[in-house]
Amino acid sequence: MNEHPITYQPIGFIETPFNNLHDMPIQPCGASHVKGKLIVKPEFVAGLMDLDGFSHIYVIYHFHHARDYDLLLTPFMDSNPHGVFATRAPKRPNPIGISILRLLSIDENILLLENVDMLNGTPILDIKPYIPAFDHYEVNREGWLTGRDDDIKTMRSDERFV
Repeated sequence: MNEHPITYQPIGFIETPFNNLHDMPIQPCGASHVKGKLIVKPEFVAGLMDLDGFSHIYVIYHFHHARDYDLLLTPFMDSNPHGVFATRAPKRPNPIGISILRLLSIDENILLLENVDMLNGTPILDIKPYIPAFDHYEVNREGWLTGRDDDIKTMRSDERFV
């Protein structure tokens, strides 16, 4: 396989109430009703046309505070190590995050969002509409997270991935 360099430029940044990693929600369901603003760069505003017809969006972003990665790590929801690709931890070979957020409104280049779980100033790489007919699946396996649904709503970030 011929590898070529892959580069991405942020299409914008997000403003959230979380200025440091300590005590930040680790998933959107733990950030219920927390609002944030996604500021899209002017050159990408035309790409927002018709996005306001969707109630939820995928926000794909760069974990800009991640400096390295571990292939085996102990995630927030467990005390045992797991392979990085079996987790949603930020210290990854390509530090990319994804969150499904509620889209409240769009005013020119500003998206008002709810359930934000990102650090203030996080660079945004892409936005895609969440479409249940495409994206929702009934699952029959949740791996090492089986039975931990309640924990995710109260689990907060700590210093383990700094």
